[in-house]
Amino acid sequence: MGIFSTVTEAFPRMRGEKDFSFARHTTIGCGGTAAAAFSPSDERQLVALLRFLKEQGIAHCFLGAGANVLPAEGRFDGAVIRFDGFSRLRCEGEFLIAGAGVTGGRLLRFAREHGLGGAEFLTGIPLSMGGAAVMNAGVRGAHIGDLVAEVRGISDGAVSVFSHRDCMFGEKKSVFQSGIAVTEIRLKLERMSEKESLARAADFRSKRAHLPKGRSMGCVFVNPQGKPAGALIEACGLKGTRMGGARISDVHANFILNDGGTSEDVAALLALVKRRVYEATGILLEEEIKRIP
Repeated sequence: MGIFSTVTEAFPRMRGEKDFSFARHTTIGCGGTAAAAFSPSDERQLVALLRFLKEQGIAHCFLGAGANVLPAEGRFDGAVIRFDGFSRLRCEGEFLIAGAGVTGGRLLRFAREHGLGGAEFLTGIPLSMGGAAVMNAGVRGAHIGDLVAEVRGISDGAVSVFSHRDCMFGEKKSVFQSGIAVTEIRLKLERMSEKESLARAADFRSKRAHLPKGRSMGCVFVNPQGKPAGALIEACGLKGTRMGGARISDVHANFILNDGGTSEDVAALLALVKRRVYEATGILLEEEIKRIP
């Protein structure tokens, strides 16, 4: 019996998909397939699923909006866990509580409807709130971790609540990258008129207008302290460099665009950039993206 049948037999009410395509569900648009993908409806079902997968010896990985990840080619003989079912949004005073599957755009609209603001820097960034917490998503000078009061997640087979300090947010980092499944995020926002919120969102949208168009993962390297990764890559003469169907953007050197290539093409470019920048500057660039599975 295959993984899809094994899991659906144990969880007949859980939404699932057989032969899940990473290329269709990620912004980079490449990668192989997984045996199956499943979308638990709540924390209880997710805990039970994770326990079952462990008992059955079935590998798994988590996938949110698929915007900051590089999936491997080939076949992943395991399960992809998605968070579409974690879509609740509620407001408690100046706190906004969002499920892991809530998109950034939906969160911003909901906040404006309730007279709240402060997260407008997320405008135009493709993300889910669970992935945002894991990667501490944001822009220069403003990250989701700045707003987080606490996060709920599954750790060691049980639901845990992580305080802001527990989250250990850093530059595109958090404690959740150790394999913790984020299920809900609680943000402390500020009172703000709809007019001001929309103006701030428009400002951030205009700042993103110059970014490269096409299939990408967003910025691929963390900026070394005080040194933009894109500038270091450009100084090495790598803009426009191509490996197969992947190329470094001519517009912003910290973007790799997929023009019909494979994950191997993208990975080859990542390796080339790290080697050339290290040889030229002694700086070893750190990948901002996450490789899955």
